[in-house]
Order: sequence, then C-alpha cells, then structure tokens
Amino acid sequence: MGEAMHRTEPLALSRLLGFRVEIYPERKQAHCVLDATEVHVNRSGVVHGGISATLLDTASGVTASLTVDDSGLAPFTTVSLNINYIAAARPGMLRAEGRLSGGGRVLTFVEGTLTDAEGRLIATSTGVFKRLRERQGET
Repeated sequence: MGEAMHRTEPLALSRLLGFRVEIYPERKQAHCVLDATEVHVNRSGVVHGGISATLLDTASGVTASLTVDDSGLAPFTTVSLNINYIAAARPGMLRAEGRLSGGGRVLTFVEGTLTDAEGRLIATSTGVFKRLRERQGET
C-alpha cells in the first residue's frame, strides 16, 4: 500500500473525535482511522451514523485536496455527500478510504468506503468537492 504520511494537524476535528488521517500522495488517496469506543456509539450501542459520515467526508475531502497538493491541505468544501449504510459498526477499528472517481477544473468526485477491522463493509459514499480559492492577502 505504500508508506502513509500520518497527519492530525491542522484538523482539530480529528483530535476531538480521536481519529488519525493517513495520506498516500503517490496514489492521491486519504484514509481516516478511528478506534471507536463507547463515546462514539448511539443509544443502541453501535457507532453513531454521524461518526461514520464524518470519517467518510474527511477521507474524501482530503483525497480531493491531494489532486492539487501532496500535503492534502489545499482547502476543499463538500458540495454533496451521499452515504449508504450497509452494516452496523461496533466499537473497534474503523477505516474510511477515499478514492478519486472523476472531476475537472472546478469539481472533484470521490468514492468512499468504511470498513471495520475484519474488512467488513460498513458504509459507502459518493461525494462532490469544490476547491476553495484563497482570499486575497491570505496565505
């Protein structure tokens, strides 16, 4: 798979939720990895769908960013994100992976998968991401 570059900065959200971002610049791919615990579950004892959505959105957005910046830091915003929940996620390791599926000068299309430690498919996503232009005078 190649050596991942681990990054948690500057994603304050990853620190808050406890996941790490792995980037694979040579493949233009990003992963988010979470060791889900009881703080991530809903009242039914399964990982909350919002946690799964956040992992898929982040992995996909960073993947889109890798199309223009090998650090994955170029700002992109989510235009749309569709998620299909396949199975309930239990506490334990979860991995969201983003993969480029198309795009042009303005929009980037990314497909995502969320799997558990056994490789079981938990959810899939398709997303559209738009690069944000930096404002005049900002670095």
